[in-house]
Order: sequence, then structure tokens, then C-alpha cells
Amino acid sequence: MAVDFEQLRAAAQRVATSHGLDVVELDFAGGGKFRTLRVFIEKNAEGRAKRAEAAKAAQEAMAAGGSKKRGDEEAARLLGGGREVVEDSSADSAANAAGSGEEGNLAELDDLESLPSAVLTGQLSIEHLSGVTHEDCEQFSRDFGTLLDVEDLVPGSEYTLEVSSPGLDRKLSHAGDYSRFSGSLVKLQTFTPVNGNRHWKGRIQGLHDGTLVLDLSAEKRKGKKKPETQSASVEIEFSNVEKANLVPEF
Repeated sequence: MAVDFEQLRAAAQRVATSHGLDVVELDFAGGGKFRTLRVFIEKNAEGRAKRAEAAKAAQEAMAAGGSKKRGDEEAARLLGGGREVVEDSSADSAANAAGSGEEGNLAELDDLESLPSAVLTGQLSIEHLSGVTHEDCEQFSRDFGTLLDVEDLVPGSEYTLEVSSPGLDRKLSHAGDYSRFSGSLVKLQTFTPVNGNRHWKGRIQGLHDGTLVLDLSAEKRKGKKKPETQSASVEIEFSNVEKANLVPEF
């Protein structure tokens, strides 16, 4: 019996909503005893707005002459503390061993320090951080696991449930993602070639009337010489995007 992904995602979102979360992506892979259901979650719009407020307050505290510590304290006051988790895409990172098991392979970020420093230095947009804590992953995993068993949404009893944040190299799936991460660097692949190429890397300029515009000059700024015949931007039909992921910048 095949897995009904629409039903599975709807169930995951019901559980996520009850915890103030959103489901970013859901993936089911493997076979037999080695099946894995991965769910990537983040804070909902209200939670993200609260984090944006915290980041702004921290920026203002530092701009007014405060120290980084003062900015951290202001962010902590608004966020209420907590430890955020992000999926570490570096296989050889020491942080890669920070967490494992039901929550998946996780690395920790401390809201009290990493949030203000990453955002204030311009290394990351606040939108890149999911705001998800280990507690969020544990609670979601417990409740969603129970629902999966009660409603028998995954045929067969043997599979592994992994829950984590989408990570800094998060997948972009919906049109709204491109508006949310406008200005961010993205790597994508198309179904059919555009200007003879299926693989593109550029900065999101916008998505209008079903057409995605990428600024290709990001590669040039990294020291790579752009061919004289290459345009500064490319237009790609959104329906032609096979897969796309953000490219972390530090």
C-alpha cells in the first residue's frame, strides 16, 4: 500500500499548527526496514515575526551604543530564550554529532548569541533561521508519531521518523518562498535547458507573472570572471524549476 503524501502532509501540518509551527518539507525515502520519514519544520508566521522584532531590537540596542552582549540580552528578553536547531549540511562538522536519533542530525544555535551576531553582521537574514528548538522537535515528533500510529498513515510498522529544521540550505518549493527570500543566493535546476543550461546559481530578483528572475553577477563578485556573452540576469519560468535550494552566505 502506497503512502498518501497529501494526507501525510495535512496530518503533519495539523500537528505543527497546534505547536505554533509550519511544515516546510516532508520526505519519505528508503524501503523495507530502512524507510525514513523526514519532516522539516519552522516557527509559523507569528513566531517568525516575533524573532524579527527581537533582531530589530538587538540592532537598535547596538546602534544606540550598546555592546553585543546588550543586543543579546535584548533579543533574549523578546525571544524568551530557547535553543534553536538547524540541520548541519557539513558532513565533517564537529557540530554534526550534536544531536541524533528521533530529531534527526542536528546542530545547535544559541538564540542568545548566534541570532544577534549572525543577523547584525549581515551574514544571515532573520528569515533564514527557522526558530525551531530541540523542544519543538521533540514535542512535534512525539505527537506526530502518535498520530501516524493511530491513523496508520504509514503502512507497515518499521520506519524511522526524523524531525528537524530545514537548515540554512533549505529547499524552496512554493512561489511564496521566492518572495520571502528575495535577494538571497539560490542554486537551482530546471526540467528543460534555459539558454542551453539546466543548472543556475544567482540571487533572487523576483518572481513575477510566473517568471523567476535571477541576478547572475553574484558569481562575478566571488572572483569568477563572467563570460562576455553571458547576460547579467536570466529569466526562468517557475513551472520549469525542478528543484532549488538557498546557498548559505557567511
